[in-house]
Amino acid sequence: MLIVPVKEGENIERALKKFKKKFERTGTVKQLRARQQFDKPSILRREEIKKAIYKEKLQREEEA
Repeated sequence: MLIVPVKEGENIERALKKFKKKFERTGTVKQLRARQQFDKPSILRREEIKKAIYKEKLQREEEA
């Protein structure tokens, strides 16, 4: 359960913004979307490898 402390006199929009940011960081929506369909482990692994290659490529370009 998420708890967002609201200071006295604080704008409700600001508190709502804090809640949304905290909720997004937990990854709940991302997890729910991933559970809607089954992905084979081999496909998940392939995607992870693609991401790793992409990150490595960006780091190499940054160094050069």
